[in-house]
Amino acid sequence: MDDKGLMEKLSLNQITTEQWGVQEAVDGCVRAEIPWISVWRHKVAEIGLQESKRILQASGMKVSSLCRGGMFPAATAREREERLEDNRRAVEEAAELGTDTLVLVCGPGPDRDIDTSRKWVADGIDKLVPFAQSYGVKLGIEPLHPMYAADRSVISTLGQANTIAEQYHPGQVGVVVDVFHVWWDPELYQQIERASSRIVGFHVSDWVVPVPDMFKGRGMMGDGVIEINRIRQAVQTAGYHGPIEVEIINQAIWDRKGNEVLHEIKERYQQHV
Repeated sequence: MDDKGLMEKLSLNQITTEQWGVQEAVDGCVRAEIPWISVWRHKVAEIGLQESKRILQASGMKVSSLCRGGMFPAATAREREERLEDNRRAVEEAAELGTDTLVLVCGPGPDRDIDTSRKWVADGIDKLVPFAQSYGVKLGIEPLHPMYAADRSVISTLGQANTIAEQYHPGQVGVVVDVFHVWWDPELYQQIERASSRIVGFHVSDWVVPVPDMFKGRGMMGDGVIEINRIRQAVQTAGYHGPIEVEIINQAIWDRKGNEVLHEIKERYQQHV
């Protein structure tokens, strides 16, 4: 892929500029000529869904995904239903904002029974699929690194995500490949091939050594050990040709000026993706 084609796929995942609201992030992307943005629900909630939609439409930017749905496991049936209802709202928001992809961070277990929690994830997705399909929204299961199994997601490998997604049509449920979460997996490339036609999102950052923080520890592309370009080529070979989201959760980057961050993102993206 030539540089122009690659740049046309660049998307700012909004969490990378956590210091910015929707308007600031959109304005920054327009200035930096970044054509895509992935919006986070807590940022949409700050100004409301309709105002967020107005800003996005006025800018002409394309929305690669909405983050996030999921968090399905809970201790009681009532809590699980409440979480499912919140996912329905997330589907509605995704459709209203003009994206067909809702990223699912599937959620941790409420106790030590991780097997049951994984069943609750599968059950929650199964119940959500018909609703999402009615809005033209695909559910993207994003496996998270195993270190997050206790507090963010019991779905830890691309293989687990594939197993759930394969129960549905590719237009209903797919997987999100985030290099930060999957780079370590010895089955990564087999699972990317297995996910052919089901990859609905691709996220890039880097794994720096040592990791400065368990949650806010992602690095800028090129600062760590991940074979980002190799993974990107594998994802592309598996049939994914959509936007590539730069998703960096890092306090030091949040503390910088957003425009400087976007400038560096473009440079590193061209060099390492």
